[in-house]
Amino acid sequence: MALNVKRIPPHIGYYLAGFADGEGSFNVSFRPRQDYQVPWKISLCFNVSQRDRVILALFKRYLQCGTLRQREDGVWYYEVNNLNAICEHVIPFFERFRFLSAKKKRDFAKFKKIARLMQEGRHLTEDGVREILKIRAGMNDGGAGRRKYSDEEILSRLQGESSETIRQASAESEEAADSDG
Repeated sequence: MALNVKRIPPHIGYYLAGFADGEGSFNVSFRPRQDYQVPWKISLCFNVSQRDRVILALFKRYLQCGTLRQREDGVWYYEVNNLNAICEHVIPFFERFRFLSAKKKRDFAKFKKIARLMQEGRHLTEDGVREILKIRAGMNDGGAGRRKYSDEEILSRLQGESSETIRQASAESEEAADSDG
C-alpha cells in the first residue's frame, strides 16, 4: 500500500527531508548472481546513518518501511532496499518534501529514473544495465573508490567474459605498451 504523504505533518516531513539532504544517500549496487536472467542483481537503497536513533526512528515511522539497526561501532543505520517500498514510500515522500541542495536533487532524480527502469523490468536486459550504469555514473560524486565492481567488470560479465580474462588482457596490453616505449 502506497504511503499517504498528505498525512505526514509538514514540519516533520521537511525536517526529515532536510536531515536526509545532509546525511542521507541514494545508492545503486550490483551483486554477481549465477541464478539471474542477467549475471547481476541490481539493488536500490536509500539510507541514513547517525549516532542518535531517535531521528532514524522517525524515518521508519513516517516512511512506514525499511529497517533500523545498530552497527558494532554504535552508529544507527536506517535503510530501505525493497524496490516496491522505494517506489511507493521513499520516492513519494521526497517528491513532496523536496531537497534544497543541487547535489541531492540530482542524485534523487537519477535514483527515480533507475527505479522506473527497474519497475519496467529493463534491468533484466543488457541494454537496461548499460542505461543504469550511465545514469549511476554521476550519482554520489561518481562513487569514487567505493564501488566494489567497476562498470567494465559489470559489462564484461554481461557479455559472458570473466572479470579475470578482462584483467589479464588489460595487464598484457599495459605490459606491451611498456615494452614498446
